[in-house]
Amino acid sequence: MKHRLKIMLLVAAFGISACTNPGRFDNGTAGADGLNGAVSDPASPAYFQQVVGDRILFLVNQSTLSDSARAVLVTQARWMLQNPEYTAIIEGHADERGTREYNLALGARRANSAQEFLISQGISANRLRTVTFGKERPVEICSAESCYNQNRRAVTVLAAGGLS
Repeated sequence: MKHRLKIMLLVAAFGISACTNPGRFDNGTAGADGLNGAVSDPASPAYFQQVVGDRILFLVNQSTLSDSARAVLVTQARWMLQNPEYTAIIEGHADERGTREYNLALGARRANSAQEFLISQGISANRLRTVTFGKERPVEICSAESCYNQNRRAVTVLAAGGLS
């Protein structure tokens, strides 16, 4: 029975990953390396993602920003102020525990918390949009706190130009 469960989880993970499109917000900003510019270029989305930090984490059932989350968002805001050609979609996520509806609402609250903080740091509201995925797009799949912790997040995804 355990073996069957592991196979089902593996198939589900492949199914979920097949539904994602990592280039969904590319809008032609990808550099020759395919990583949205070089990490060494401080104006590139790759730099934002890997050096500035594109995600913040939350405690269980919380949408309140921690001190470390605020520090990341301050850095994101500074980067966005220096790079006004970018807009952002803030994705809210939750771990697998709880109902789909609860986790969608929690993901929305997490994304909104990040958006409100970025706005308080001087980012124009028309440069930001939020979306919630609840528990539908986990980055880690296992029934352990280490996985749950990585899935309770808000991710800032950059896009060039205006939001539609």
